Amino acid sequence: MAEDVLCPFCGCLCDDIKVEVENDQIVGVKRACKLGSSKIRGHERTKAPMVRKDEELVETSYEEAYDRAAKILKDAKRPLLYGWCSTVCETHKKGILLAEEVGGVIDSTATVCHGPSIIGIEEKGLAGSTLGQIKNRADLIVFWGANPAEAHPRHTLRYSSNSTGMFTPDGRKGRKVIVVDVRETRTAKNADKFLLIKPGTDYEVISALRMIVAGKGEIVPEKVAGVAKSDLEEAAEMMKAARFGAILFGLGMTHSRGRYKNVDNALSLVADLNGFTKFVVMAMRGHYNVAGFGQVCAWETGFPMSVDFSRGAPYFNPGETAACDLLAKREADAMMVVAADPVSNFPRATVEGMAEIPVIQIDPFPNPTTLLADVVIPSAVCGVEAEGTAYRMDGLSLRMKKVVDSPYPTDEAIIQNILDRVRRLGDDN
Repeated sequence: MAEDVLCPFCGCLCDDIKVEVENDQIVGVKRACKLGSSKIRGHERTKAPMVRKDEELVETSYEEAYDRAAKILKDAKRPLLYGWCSTVCETHKKGILLAEEVGGVIDSTATVCHGPSIIGIEEKGLAGSTLGQIKNRADLIVFWGANPAEAHPRHTLRYSSNSTGMFTPDGRKGRKVIVVDVRETRTAKNADKFLLIKPGTDYEVISALRMIVAGKGEIVPEKVAGVAKSDLEEAAEMMKAARFGAILFGLGMTHSRGRYKNVDNALSLVADLNGFTKFVVMAMRGHYNVAGFGQVCAWETGFPMSVDFSRGAPYFNPGETAACDLLAKREADAMMVVAADPVSNFPRATVEGMAEIPVIQIDPFPNPTTLLADVVIPSAVCGVEAEGTAYRMDGLSLRMKKVVDSPYPTDEAIIQNILDRVRRLGDDN
């Protein structure tokens, strides 16, 4: 029995998982949610490396797959290295070195999820906290455009609205919960106050709340984005009356009209509320180490995502150097996908761009991106078959354990092998 295992699924990085192992095989998982348990138990794996020959993927050796991947990246004028958020920080470091070596662009899945949050935080600054502080102190939780009941199933019980902490011994009974969303989610059904807003109106609603908090409610109309002024006033009073409040926001805020300006405005609301009480704000990150890539990339390059090395020095300009922009404009002439599935998540125009260029995939499992790949390299599952460092959604770094052995190489080893070959090709020239 392996105890205190970290779950390699979502940004909660639950660290209390028990994994039953017999004969180096996982036979049971305790405490994890269904999503996490499924990831730890595993499912259909890519059995061997594959390369595309005569329009068909055929099995090959790791050595040939490494050679083919290195040649694709070396021959490309503007390769895109994308993904990274379902693997460990040690892999990120190697990936950034590889991107610099080939003069490519490295970008993470944050670019299509909480990328706007990062830009908003860069502009405004973050009044943040750890999940532990929220669990132990928060008596008011605001979920804005987030549905943890389905996206982060253990979040409410372990860290937020339903958790029992040092100074919150009554759990859910001792807390107030406000949910702001465009539909009534499972999370909304657990709320004390639910604000049903019109899609794309987050900025207006936040601005109205700021006016009320500032004592200028008389200029707020009787209805804002479908919400009665009286409901906004009640929500604002609940926020001001809290001893310790937290706004936890999801993609409903970052990907509605306004994008990073929504986040900027929400951070300003938190700053306003800190004039009355203690308030913090946190992005509900998705992949288990999406926060980790932002950390490592910022250390190594000065920027958290969408970093272009083609100029010989790191260059960052979302809208120009982000993955979807490069693919939609047909500026990338090769792509390496690590621990991600852009075919399932990108807009159609960008997937069509992927179909026109060589694609390398590094992932333990087959997915729709595999269908477009020219090189497929299966890897060990981080947090189950390989150890490493990952960052929880609140920025806390944790060490992932290796639970069972694996015949597959780690993501870090695969990137290192490709990097070595790229360097040798450079020396030959």
